[in-house]
Amino acid sequence: MRKAPSLAAYSLVLIAVALPFATLLREMFAADASGVWLHYATTVLPTYVGNAFVLGTSVAVCACVLGVGCAWQIERHDFPLRHFLAWALLLPMAMPAYVAAYALTDYFQFSGPVQSALRATFGWQKGDYWFPEFVSLPGAIACFSLTLYPYVYLLARTAFAERGAELFEAARTLGLDARAAWWRAALPVARPAIAGGALLVVMETLADYGTVSYYGVETLTTGILRAWQNMGDLVAAAQLAAALLATVILLVWLERRGRGRSRYGSTRARRDRLRPRAVGWRGWVRTLLCLSPLLFGFALPTALLVRLLVREWTSVSPLAVALWTRNTLWIGCLAALVVVTLTLTLNARARLYREPMALGVERVLSFGYAVPGAVLAIGILLPLAWLDGELIEWSKRWFGINPGLLLTGSIVALVYAASIRFYGVAASAVSAAYARLPASLDDSARVLGVVGAAAFRRVHWPAVRASALAGMLLVFIDTLKELPATLTLRPFNFDTLATQTYNLVKDERLGEAALPSLLIVLASLPAVALLARARTARATRTE
Repeated sequence: MRKAPSLAAYSLVLIAVALPFATLLREMFAADASGVWLHYATTVLPTYVGNAFVLGTSVAVCACVLGVGCAWQIERHDFPLRHFLAWALLLPMAMPAYVAAYALTDYFQFSGPVQSALRATFGWQKGDYWFPEFVSLPGAIACFSLTLYPYVYLLARTAFAERGAELFEAARTLGLDARAAWWRAALPVARPAIAGGALLVVMETLADYGTVSYYGVETLTTGILRAWQNMGDLVAAAQLAAALLATVILLVWLERRGRGRSRYGSTRARRDRLRPRAVGWRGWVRTLLCLSPLLFGFALPTALLVRLLVREWTSVSPLAVALWTRNTLWIGCLAALVVVTLTLTLNARARLYREPMALGVERVLSFGYAVPGAVLAIGILLPLAWLDGELIEWSKRWFGINPGLLLTGSIVALVYAASIRFYGVAASAVSAAYARLPASLDDSARVLGVVGAAAFRRVHWPAVRASALAGMLLVFIDTLKELPATLTLRPFNFDTLATQTYNLVKDERLGEAALPSLLIVLASLPAVALLARARTARATRTE
């Protein structure tokens, strides 16, 4: 980690991050863009925006109800299975929404086991009874809510545990009953955390393609992929991507503005956790309430996938699944390695060489997590396709050979998109580890003559290694589940577990889609276990 001239390197990284967004802006003000935009604005854009608004708002509300409700029950009350549910409620994070969507739909649709059993039991025919239609906007809302509520649950529970005890008890001593004390004391201090979780839920919902495509819900993401893949209109796709990006930026701004300068802290030197209260027979009711989202968001979809796989095991090609798994692991490992190497380099240079620009670059890169994959895909595809053309012409002119598509025809574009999209996931873990690292260690190492790369290797790395490995694992899992960018940027005849799950489900080959879906879930479980372990360790330290 030699202190070389770093301005050029930082500028190169910033250019790489800004390139997709600059491309979208250029397409937004292109010569023929006004006509394209006017056509979409008067035809499908109102539907896209309306569905996205209803979907995002409804999922945020439902996820907050589930996440906040479960978090408060876990922190406030002592009931059967509480310790198990405290970490198990995070398991739906391992279940991609599009996987849960097709598993639950196959089970609850008209020809599925549930409705078939009802007709056989009561002798009903079609039209004799009413049953919720899963392939609909409400069905998509249910799938998103059941798989995304852990974002709210994790942040809300942390806020309740760290700040809720003294304020809740203080409100009770002032004469408020439990409900009023929760509403007026515990909830307000957790509101910034809840809003942050809700923002993550909305961004994940708006970025999704597999679920809304399967349910036939037209949103901006489906419009982007349809304009490019079905109509071959990159200008229209870029226009819609710019609209989606503007929506996400507006949501982030509104969340930051709503939070303002609110800060909540404890006045005690030692922060006491809120002691769970025994609730007697009512505890089983709370157990059932907290168990429901876990059942429908993880346990039932997983069981249904196993059922589909067992039923159609002979239709699965082991060689094909092995190839998809190899491709998935290759992309995920490369993206994780690039991201963690970059965030370690930036944080280390900021500490070792006191370069404030390193932290500035870190903040810019972290914004990529707020950008949907479909937006990044379009912003990356256009400049890389142009650069591929220039490289081919240059190679023909100087060497007389056609090297082919070096960028868009390889996994370079996929790794590029995943690195920008999920940089913030690893950066948050590594930055937190560096924040816990006392500056006196750097001073002591400098006095002993340990500087530069030696200081990183002997002082920093042992302290941040666990966080770096955790960030690497999280980036790998997010890359594994990413669908819109992978569908758009993958080379010809290059499939991953996520893309093949989508393609097989689209062709109604649900039994064949079960195995890659289960592999996605199984590969995601280590990251969820890591989060649960970190949360349990934090809770133990505060007791």
